Amino acid sequence: MQDTTSNIPSKRGSSALSMAPRKKASSSDPLVSHGRHFGRTVFALCNYPSLLTNGILRLEQMEDTPLENFPAEEQREHRIFEQLLDSYPSLLERLKSGSDEEILHVGELIGKGAAGARGDDTKTLKSAILDWISPKGEAIQPPLHRNSKIDRGFNHELTGSLLCPAGLDWSDSQTKESLRSGEMLVCGDQWPIFLYAHHVYDPEDPWSGLLRSRLLICAYKHVFTSPSSVDKEPKATRSGNARLHGMNSVTMASIAYIATQVRFALSSSSVFSRTDTTTDSETFYHSLLDLLEDPEESQEIDELLTWWNRQIFPTSSAARRPTSVNSALFKIRQRRVALKRAAVPDAIRS
Repeated sequence: MQDTTSNIPSKRGSSALSMAPRKKASSSDPLVSHGRHFGRTVFALCNYPSLLTNGILRLEQMEDTPLENFPAEEQREHRIFEQLLDSYPSLLERLKSGSDEEILHVGELIGKGAAGARGDDTKTLKSAILDWISPKGEAIQPPLHRNSKIDRGFNHELTGSLLCPAGLDWSDSQTKESLRSGEMLVCGDQWPIFLYAHHVYDPEDPWSGLLRSRLLICAYKHVFTSPSSVDKEPKATRSGNARLHGMNSVTMASIAYIATQVRFALSSSSVFSRTDTTTDSETFYHSLLDLLEDPEESQEIDELLTWWNRQIFPTSSAARRPTSVNSALFKIRQRRVALKRAAVPDAIRS
C-alpha cells in the first residue's frame, strides 16, 4: 500500500497543539476576547501562530491532497483550525489577504486571550477551591493557605486524597508515602479520583461517575456562569463568560479544561507550565480530550454532555430529557409517525 503522506509538502512549523512559549502580544483587539473563549471551550493549550500558519498552508495542500491522507495529528490540528475559522466570521479572508507577519500577529492576539483567560482562571481557582473541598461546617486541618500552594498536592491529606490516581488506595500508608516522596511518579494520563462522582472509582466500569464530581461542577460554574452561581440552583438567566459569548451548552473541551484547572489548583505547583513534569498538565488535558473525542465512546459521551448541560444550562435544548411517554406531545408525535408509516404502503400501491 502506497504511503500517501509522503507526497505532502513538509514546509510546516512545529505542532500547533502544544503550548506556545510565553510572549507579549499587542494591545486589545476583538480577537483577544475571542481567544479567551476559544481557549476555554475548544482547545486550551495551543500555539496559535503555528495553528494559523500551518492551517493556511494546509488549505493549499488540500487542493491536491485530501485531509484524510495527512497524519492523524495534522488532521486533528486542522479540525481545530476549521473550528476557529467557523467561530470568527471574516477571519479566513483576513488570513488569506494578510502577510506572513499579519498571520502571526492574529495568532498572537488569539493566543494572548487564551493565555490571559487561563491565567485568570488559575489565579481565582487557587483560592476558591479551598471553599469547595472544606469539610462541611469545619476548617481544613492542617490549614491550607489561599495564596500559597506549597502545602498542597500529595503533601496534604485532603488534597492528596483528591489527587490520588483512581485505582490506588490513598489510605494505604505505603502508597501515600510513595506518592509524597515522588518515588511513585504520576503521569498525566493517570486520572485522579476527584474526577469521579463521590470520588468513587469502579475498575469494572471505569465510565461510571467519570467527570461527574461536584468539585468539577463548582469550578465550571465559577469560570463560565459566575463565582456567585456556584452555591445556587441553576436559573434560566445566564451571566458571566457564558452569556458574554452566547454559550448555551457545555463543550467536551470545556470539561477537559476545567478538570485540568482543578487538578492544577489542588497541586503544589505554583506556575502553570508545559515543562512542569510534576503536574504534567498538557498530557492530562490531551488524554481527557482523546477520550471525549473518541467516536467509539459516543453513547457514553452523549449521556455525559446531557448530564452536564442539565447542571449548567438546564433550560437549553441540549439539556432536555426525552419526551415523557404519557405526555400530549409524545402522543402527537407517535400519531404522526403512525400516519407516515400508513401512507407508505398507500403510495406504493398507487
